[in-house]
Formats: sequence, structure tokens, C-alpha cells
Amino acid sequence: MNKQSFIKGTLILLAAGILNRLLGFIPRIALPRIIGPEGVGIYQLGYPFFIVLVTIITGGIPLAIAKMVAEAEGAGKQDASKQILHVSLMLTLIAGTLFTGLSLLLAPWVTGVLLPDERVYQTFISMTPMLIIIAVSSVYRGYFQGKQNMIPSASSSVIETIVRIICMLWFAHLLMPKGIAYGAAGAMLGTAVGELIGMIALLLQYSGEGRRTNKLMPRSPQETITAPIVKETPPTNKGILKRLFGIALPVTGGKMVGSFSYLLETILTNRSLAMAGIATSVATAQYGALQGMIIPLLLLPGALTVSLAISLVPSLSEAAARNDRATIHKRMNQSLRLALVSGAPFAILMFVLAEPLCLLLYDNSEISDMLKIMAPFALFLYVQSPLQAALQALDRPGRALLNTLVGAIIKMSLIVYLASNPAFGIKGAVIAIIVNSIAVTLLHGFSLSRLIGFRFRLLDYVKIGAVMIIMGACVLYGYKHLPFASLPWLQFLASATVGVMVYLIVIFMTRLVTPRDLERVPVVGSWFSRLSRR
Repeated sequence: MNKQSFIKGTLILLAAGILNRLLGFIPRIALPRIIGPEGVGIYQLGYPFFIVLVTIITGGIPLAIAKMVAEAEGAGKQDASKQILHVSLMLTLIAGTLFTGLSLLLAPWVTGVLLPDERVYQTFISMTPMLIIIAVSSVYRGYFQGKQNMIPSASSSVIETIVRIICMLWFAHLLMPKGIAYGAAGAMLGTAVGELIGMIALLLQYSGEGRRTNKLMPRSPQETITAPIVKETPPTNKGILKRLFGIALPVTGGKMVGSFSYLLETILTNRSLAMAGIATSVATAQYGALQGMIIPLLLLPGALTVSLAISLVPSLSEAAARNDRATIHKRMNQSLRLALVSGAPFAILMFVLAEPLCLLLYDNSEISDMLKIMAPFALFLYVQSPLQAALQALDRPGRALLNTLVGAIIKMSLIVYLASNPAFGIKGAVIAIIVNSIAVTLLHGFSLSRLIGFRFRLLDYVKIGAVMIIMGACVLYGYKHLPFASLPWLQFLASATVGVMVYLIVIFMTRLVTPRDLERVPVVGSWFSRLSRR
């Protein structure tokens, strides 16, 4: 078994996450060109309901399995680890099969009554087999993570992403002649194939682990006789289930808030647009552009901020155990500063170059207004992950959940009020999402301030604001005056490069980033350390 240290395991998952995020952007660009914004909207409409079902089936199961297997492995009870795996697999298979059957049975009602566009029926049918596949995959991922072997989870996720990209674009292209609904269903069917191959990759790695374990077992009778005999009472299936539910249910409850919020957002947005007098096909296209094209762009820097959150949890937990508030404050300020510094240039580029960016990526400049409105407020999303991670590390997950719930209620109310107004339309949903990101981030910050007396370093935020203005001015000037106007993509790249170079120079001049910060970066940190000493 390839057991890794905590840091190495985290880096393996982080590398896979970043790679998947970058690869995942390929279909975001290519799919709208094949099935159009309306097809993307149909594809997206089925996803929120699917996520709710996946949350019910799996929820906190992977986390619970990882925790229980880690405890069993720590006590040297490998048989107990296998038993935990088998009981969990039985549970999720039963739940997955049950909800798959219900989904197929209720598909006409869900797509015709509950969801706002009945053309999502074919897509809904195409995605139901994934419930069983994801249920099985989640169990094995939790098992491997509990054994501190992150390679199977990371490698299977990368394989799944690659296969999914190829199949969803291929199937969408093959089925598009039958109509937009079938094109969207083809994309979803390709996603299902990717999940299936990812599950097979996990099963093969589990099978390989079993063969390696058998080779290491003593074979001779003498070895068997001389081995120490330890008599232990094996855990019962009932005991495993009780412990599994005890860990998984609270986590599942927290995830259900986000899943139901996403589902309600989908339904309310489309219903509100219909109330504003917008045709169903147009509303579906607008929603597809928002959820399938604009928001993924805004969340692109999320891999960096999520990695900060991952590394922040153990650091804060350790400091909290020592009651070391100085370290907690220091780590929080570092994380927030780095989250803003890493996300700011993306926000500026998306704001200043919104129209050429949407034209280059999606061949659609009409959706650039939504990106331009949302880009400056993406900074709230980038700092939200470290703030939420801090509350969880300091044993306040309930407070983080309550803040998220309050933000969801505000968002739903604003969607109904604004998106149903013809003067706002889809921009009403955009405003609601912006207000939600601001509200949740501020509530997290306020909760953290009350909990540990945390004080934000306002000077850092003033510096970042000033640097963003300087970068934005340079990008705009470069886009208007660099001599590549005949080649829009080169004009975009050149002006973006000029802006990023200016940004990097100024953040070092203002000491928002120091050589010491770079020395802490994994892999390349040692190179920066040698360079700074020279």
C-alpha cells in the first residue's frame, strides 16, 4: 500500500484538483459551440436535482468511511477496514439502486412539473445511472483516503475527467442532429461514461492492493505458528452502521443546504424569468449562459483558494489545541491576503476584458455584461473558502452552516423579486448571486471576529485595491493601443500579459508578496530560497 504523509497526500489531491479544474474548462468552452447556450441550459437544469439525490445517497459517507478506516488501520485492524468497506458498499448500493428506480419512475413528473423546461427529460434519464456509479466510487474513495493513500482518488478523478470530456463532446455532436434536447442528453451520457470509467479505475486499484497484500502475508506453517495470536472481537455490521450514520448524517445535513439551495435557485430563476414575460427557450439559454459559462469562469481561481482552505484547517486546529491565538491570527491574515492576491488579477481581467474574453472562449459577446457585473465581486468568493475553513477548524461548523443558510434565503428572495421584474430579467439573478456572496463572506468574517477577536488588516486590502486599479488601467491601455488589433486573440493575450507583469511588480513593491512567501510554495519554494540567498 502506498501510504503518504498528510502534506504529500494533500499535494497529490491538490495537483489532481487543479488539473481537473483546467481540463474541465475544455467542455465549458467547446460544449456551447456544439449545443449552444440553450443546450447548455437544458444540460444544467437537470444537474441541481441530480446533486440533491447524490447528496442524499452519499453525503458524508466518504468522510465517515475515511475516518473509521483510519481508526481501524491505526489500531492494526485491517479486517475491520474491509468490513467497514463492505457494509458501506452494501448501504450505498441499496440507496443508489432505490433512488435510481424512483428517478426513472418519476422522471416524467419531475421534468414536466417540477423543473421549468420539459425538454430536460432526455438529459434527466441519461444521468440517472450515475447515481449507482457515484455511490460505489464514493465508498472506495473514502476507503483509500482512510488508508492515507490518495493516489487512487487522484488518478481515478483525472481519468474520469479525461474520458468525460472526450465522451460528452463526442456524444453531444453525434446526437445534436436529433435536436437540442438530445444534444444535451448526449453530453450527460458522456458524463456518465466518464464516471463509469473512473469507478472501474478505482476497482482495479483496489484489486491490485488486494493482490499486493496477499503476497506480503506469511505462507509457511512455521511463520503462522510463530506469529502472535491476538484475539479481538470483530465489530458487528449493526455497530458499523450506527457509527457510520453518526458521522455521516451531520455532514449530509450541511451539504443538503447547499444542494437544495442550488435546486431552488434553478427552479426560481427560470420561473421568475417566465413571470417577467421571457419565453422558456430564451430563459433556458440565459440560465445556461449564467451557470454553465459565466460562473465557471469566475470560479476558475477557486483551485488556489480551496488549496489555501485545505492547508488552513490542520494549521488552525493545531494552534487552537495549544490556545495559540497569535498563530491563528497570523495564519488567517496570510491566507486572506494570499487568496486576494491570487484572485485579484483574474477579477481584473474578467472585468476589463469581459467582451473579448467571452467572444474568444464562447464565440458569444452578448453574455459579457453578466461577467462584467460579477467580476469585481468575485473577490468575496475567493476569501469565503478560507473564512469557512477557519470556522470549521475552530469547531464552529454550525455557525458556518447558519451563515450559508441566511445567504441562501437572501438570494432566493432577491431572485424572485428581481428576476421576475422585466426591467432586470436575468440580471436580477446576477445581482442576487452577488449579494449572496457578499452577505455570506461578511457573516463568516463577523463570526470569526466575535469568536477569536480577529482583526482584518485593512492596509492590505487598501494596497490590493490600489494594485487592482493600476493593473486595470494598464490592461485597458494595452488592449486599446497595442499593435495587434487585427488579431483579437493576440491583442487579448498581449494586454493581459502586460497587466499581469505590472501586477506582479507592484505586489512585490508593496510587499503584499515577499520572497519569504514564495519560499513556502511547494516544489518551487526551494528554488526561490536559493535565488533569494544569492
